[in-house]
Formats: sequence, C-alpha cells, structure tokens
Amino acid sequence: MSGRDVFEYALVRVVPRIERGEMVNAGVLVYCRPRGYVGARIHLDEARLRCLDPDVDVAGVRAALRGYECVCAGGDVAGPAAADDAGRRFRWLTAPRSTIVQPGPIHTGLTADPDKEADRLLDLLVR
Repeated sequence: MSGRDVFEYALVRVVPRIERGEMVNAGVLVYCRPRGYVGARIHLDEARLRCLDPDVDVAGVRAALRGYECVCAGGDVAGPAAADDAGRRFRWLTAPRSTIVQPGPIHTGLTADPDKEADRLLDLLVR
C-alpha cells in the first residue's frame, strides 16, 4: 500500500492512586482501519511510577500492560478477544476504565506505516 491513511491512537496510563489522579504514561495503542492494524508499544518507567506511589504493585501493573499487548497481537494470546477484528480489539482496549491501568482519550493522525508510527509515538509521548 502507498500513501497515508488515517489512524487512531491512545496512551496507556498508569494511575497508581486513583484518588490523586496522578499518572505515568506507560504505552501507546495504535489502530489503522484501512490496514487492519492494531498494535501496542509499552514502556514502564518504574522509578517514575514509584515516585507517585512507593507501594505500587509493579508486577500487577506489568501484567495488565502485557494484557494490552496480547489483545493487540490477537490469536490465542488475546483470550476472548481472539476472534475479534482489529477495530473491535482497539475499541475494547480504549473503553474508559476506573482501574490503575487505563487508556487515555483517542486522537487521530495520518500515517504511511502504523507500525513505525507506534514506535514514534512511544518515543515522543512515553519515553
């Protein structure tokens, strides 16, 4: 495929103490309908997270973040979402949640390569 296509993305945020509302960006989800692409890039800065809550369950947070990656990957690792198309998986992952690991709002853009876009957004918005 050539040219640029519309894509959507959302940050994955960790809010270790919901009552305080402080958060650390820990990943990005990218969806490009014309290319049937959904992908996740995750990077957890544990030191930054522990600044917000020294007692945070890092293992639990990492497990939740792995869940985002698995659902994006599809197949057997996606669990019940395995049969869903890329769009349904992205919509499920970006639905509002009141948990420690949660998606941010959805934004849009244009890209010629959604996989490279995911890397770029991770570097720009998370690292």
